[in-house]
Amino acid sequence: MSQSFSRRDALKGIALVVGAASAVRSIQPAHADAPAHLSPSDPTAQALNYTENAKGVDAKAFPTYQPGQMCSTCMQLQGNAGDPYRPCNIFAGKLVNANGWCKVWVKKA
Repeated sequence: MSQSFSRRDALKGIALVVGAASAVRSIQPAHADAPAHLSPSDPTAQALNYTENAKGVDAKAFPTYQPGQMCSTCMQLQGNAGDPYRPCNIFAGKLVNANGWCKVWVKKA
């Protein structure tokens, strides 16, 4: 028993595969290539005492910390004002929380 496929059947199969691949690709988030958020458990973050919320910084443990200091007021933070996570010159390739803080904080000019 021999079974053959017509050219039309082959083209339908190819169209189905291409359509399915396009559908899978469109499900992925548009920012899939965006840098990852900096984790407080990252070795560099730990070394610089990075925290995602400056309000939780212990001023006794970090005497250089002053209320109001946060990544969004630091000259190292880049990106668009208002974005919750933005690039930082200190943590290359990672996005930091604009409300975060680390001991490298320097007042924005």
